[in-house]
Amino acid sequence: LADTLPMLQPAESLVAARLVDTLLYETEMKDYLRTLLEIDEDSKIPSATVANMKSVKTKTVRKTDNTIALLYAHGNIISGNGSANIQDKYMVNEIEKLKDDDDIKAVVFRVNSGGGSAYASEQIWKAITELKEEKPVIVSMGDLAASGGYYIAANADKIVAQPTTLTGSIGIFGAFPSFEGTTKKIGVYTDEVKTNEFSDFGNLTRPFNDRESEMLQAMVERGYDLFLTRCADGRGMPKDSLARYAEGRVWTGNQAKEIGLVDELGGIEKAIEIAAEMANLGKSYVVFEYPRLRSKFDELLNPAKEELAARTLKEYLGESYELFMILKNIKEQDYIQARIPFDLNIQ
Repeated sequence: LADTLPMLQPAESLVAARLVDTLLYETEMKDYLRTLLEIDEDSKIPSATVANMKSVKTKTVRKTDNTIALLYAHGNIISGNGSANIQDKYMVNEIEKLKDDDDIKAVVFRVNSGGGSAYASEQIWKAITELKEEKPVIVSMGDLAASGGYYIAANADKIVAQPTTLTGSIGIFGAFPSFEGTTKKIGVYTDEVKTNEFSDFGNLTRPFNDRESEMLQAMVERGYDLFLTRCADGRGMPKDSLARYAEGRVWTGNQAKEIGLVDELGGIEKAIEIAAEMANLGKSYVVFEYPRLRSKFDELLNPAKEELAARTLKEYLGESYELFMILKNIKEQDYIQARIPFDLNIQ
């Protein structure tokens, strides 16, 4: 059929190909509709054009005393107090607001993150733990909820993942830059005067000595053990059992359900249903999104500072913008990371 270029063929060919049922003029179509609606032939048919429908204002959802909060956590987990990515101070503040709001009876925590700072993940985990003591918390996993993304989700009452969600990646690593080779290459050398053995710890122009490396490794291992403990306690599993699925292993949502890392398969709607059931809300509730999303009109007239900065950088940096963003993300990372140690770039 496609090889006949239907748009250039007679309209009757569409009927023959069963793409349409019949051919009618607009007036004939209106008569047919009047018959279906059982109205007089002179009566006007109520109708709306696409333009009419687009002009209809969206009904504003208002909070009631039976509200389910839908809290979004999207991006890298970093330390900070801004709304871009998942910044621990900002997210903890949002969670505390939900905990103290008596109108909110349950929270669906939508996580879409490959992780980030282990420290920031721990702060958000603690806030979710305190929220859970007051009202049900259901995690809804997006495409990716791994490493730190799983850390902040592990202690929820229920975890709902999509079959294709990538999750798990329970593990941490330390990343410490070294400019030893760079300084030698450009002929820069340093001298030191120390007051104790570790006064120059963190000097980027030399490698770590054996004792420093041992202490750093011990710190990473303590962080990993804490990560395991958080996940095991949250999932109600012995730590030794959960450890078999850790060490950075990544699982799909289907696999994670089989091994007990998630409870149910489904999307946001499924998580909301579970939240309503756990809060005994029946069908009488509204869903309120947090952080509050700005309208498209407001975004157009009053773009956020981050958006303006990004546009300006893209304009001036051109093809170098992507490299700049990689370096910026590295700068924002803490030394100890609970994150997938690579970035997915599907082209």
